[in-house]
Amino acid sequence: MSNTKIKAAIAGASGYTGSELARLLMQHPDVEISMITSETHEGKPFSALHPQFFGRLDMPLVSAGEVAGSDVDVIFLALPHGVSMEFAEKWAGHRAPLIDFSGDFRLGSPKTYAQWYKKEHTFAAGLETAVYGLPEIHAAAIRNARLVANPGCYPTASILALAPLVAKDLIITDTIIIDAKSGLTGAGISANATTHFSNVNDNFKAYGVTSHRHTIEIEEQCAHLCGNAVTVQFTPHLLPVDRGILATVYARPRSGIGQAEIEKLYRNYYSDQPFVRIRDENPSLKDVRGSNFCDIKPIVDTRTNRVIVLSAIDNLVKGAAGQAVQNMNIMFGRPQETGLMQIPLQP
Repeated sequence: MSNTKIKAAIAGASGYTGSELARLLMQHPDVEISMITSETHEGKPFSALHPQFFGRLDMPLVSAGEVAGSDVDVIFLALPHGVSMEFAEKWAGHRAPLIDFSGDFRLGSPKTYAQWYKKEHTFAAGLETAVYGLPEIHAAAIRNARLVANPGCYPTASILALAPLVAKDLIITDTIIIDAKSGLTGAGISANATTHFSNVNDNFKAYGVTSHRHTIEIEEQCAHLCGNAVTVQFTPHLLPVDRGILATVYARPRSGIGQAEIEKLYRNYYSDQPFVRIRDENPSLKDVRGSNFCDIKPIVDTRTNRVIVLSAIDNLVKGAAGQAVQNMNIMFGRPQETGLMQIPLQP
């Protein structure tokens, strides 16, 4: 492992994931933030967009055009889907690997992408070679990847909840129901009618019912684990809180399984994974707030013959920026925990 600091570029400064990534990288002992890009705010200090960085990260924002000729070691693409693929193609020949936050490289084919994102994929070569960046499942492939597709926040919570059951073929996969709730930051920084304060405050609603694009992401990754097609009923909901995801997953077991058995299964499956914590109590959002942990509680309901799994993450950390740093650590031969062992914020 080299002692030289990893020089990082963040493409996309204005969003929540870009600012959260900067916060985590500043606490990473092996990373130096070399540049942060913004076409809209070029020339402004980063702290002008995110005042929490005042006096700590005041570096001026630069045009994305400067990345191509830079000597950075890793490029984080904190850009919207549909935009990210353009920059990934442009920088495909750069010496630095790319870690993409968007949905542009998470799916299996351009056809599937077009079906769920309602947009043609313009960089199919990148889609074919990208590695899905869920370290608990794909660490070996991430290690040598040139393009990592950082998973969606809902899929992270959901796939980690399901992985032991699906991988061991313990559930009937067309009975999976995922009832998931997310804080408002999951919708991004740009305001709209749905995310307006008066609509969100003191309110609770489902959205994307039967059609949310994270459905196919969950299905594809579960299919990878079990080798067969998986059908998931996924319904997301918007919570009137800043951050966090709580996913409640239901499925029917193929045969009888007891509480002690399922707890042993999960503890063994994730025994060498530093960020998955198998809980004795039901996890809550504040148990993981501001951290890269995924807290999971598996439950067997013998009365209804169902398995229930509760999974909680911070959507901006394990669901986005923290997971990207975890991927970077793997790619550069660092322990996964480096710079990411922050204690959750409570209260």
